[in-house]
Amino acid sequence: MELKNSSKLWTKSFITLSLCSFLLFLNLQLLLSSFPAYVKDKFLAGDVTVSLVTSVFAISAIATRFLTAYLIRKIHRNVILYIGLIIAALTTAVYVIASTIGSLLLLRVGYGIGFGMASTIIPTLVSQIIPSKRLGEGIGYFSLSTSLALSIGPLIGLNLMQQFGFRTLSIVGALTVIIIFPLIFMTKSIPPEPAKIVHSTAAKQRFNFKLLFPASLNMILAITYSGLLSFIALYGTSVSLDQVGLFFLFNAVTVVIIRPISGRLFDRKGHGAVLLPSAVCVIASLVVLSFTTTIPMLIVSALLYGLGFGAIQPTIQAWMLRISTKEQHGMANSMFYNSTDLGVALGALLLGAIASLSSYAIMYRYAAGFMVLFAVVYMLVNRNTAAKQQAVMLKTASTVTASNVSGIGH
Repeated sequence: MELKNSSKLWTKSFITLSLCSFLLFLNLQLLLSSFPAYVKDKFLAGDVTVSLVTSVFAISAIATRFLTAYLIRKIHRNVILYIGLIIAALTTAVYVIASTIGSLLLLRVGYGIGFGMASTIIPTLVSQIIPSKRLGEGIGYFSLSTSLALSIGPLIGLNLMQQFGFRTLSIVGALTVIIIFPLIFMTKSIPPEPAKIVHSTAAKQRFNFKLLFPASLNMILAITYSGLLSFIALYGTSVSLDQVGLFFLFNAVTVVIIRPISGRLFDRKGHGAVLLPSAVCVIASLVVLSFTTTIPMLIVSALLYGLGFGAIQPTIQAWMLRISTKEQHGMANSMFYNSTDLGVALGALLLGAIASLSSYAIMYRYAAGFMVLFAVVYMLVNRNTAAKQQAVMLKTASTVTASNVSGIGH
């Protein structure tokens, strides 16, 4: 088994777990884009009911991640992972038997529980095997698994539903999770659980308040992404852009390019070298998007957003892991993914309200304003932290000097 103190990144465990993460998030994205049409067609549901199918899943996933971060210190993480995968596969497979909207919502809650467990454990396993000096680079490559799933999942899901129906889509979605089991068993890719997580009293970690700041920044970023997920199709219709879906294709291109680069930059220079330039890219992207009336402008906006978003997210995740102990990695990953889900949920409400009172173009300018807030808050907090560190260093230096003078006097 490869150990974290090795300098090798592309180990069998790293590759296999990254593939498992891709399959898990592919399962999510395959059905997420198709659910609205399915629910409206089968249950003749309104928009509020359709939104519940997504929101109850998100709420249950968030709650489960908090619980998983706690349970990981008491129950073997492999047990939590396998239970989560089984629940996710089963609920995906039986969506089609739901005869009422209430039973479907219960299945979505169950899926959120399973997905929340698995999506917390797999990144925690990966963070254990990435060499410490290559944490940013490793998380950058690992997070590509979710980006690729986000890029191709909706496209495959919609095509499967149109060609073969929701039942086939549900079966294919379940299979993507089931495939994870032989992958793990055949490759034996799960690293052994560190003894101190199970046996040491140090495992009883209190909440790490240092995680709140980067998690808050990630939530602000997710608010802007929610504006894209929820409203870009409607915006395209309002400005007569039929191919507005190209945004996600070109966004994915720059995400794939920038993530390993930003990861190495984080390892060498720290998060400051990545976050501020990337925030500028996101701001520019959203401003360009708000004025977009042609495909070339849409592509420019997508490329800029991919550069910014693709660099910021893995940097924040690596930052949260770096300021955590091994015992807190489950907590850090849980907070990272929860802050993303919370930002998406808040963004849909806030930006939706702005759009209803003004226009989609104005809404995207407000979204750019959230990223201005991101940059300003980051600079202020970072400056305050640096000032405190400098004060501590000066105080230490003066204490040492006074001690030396006292020693000379004696």
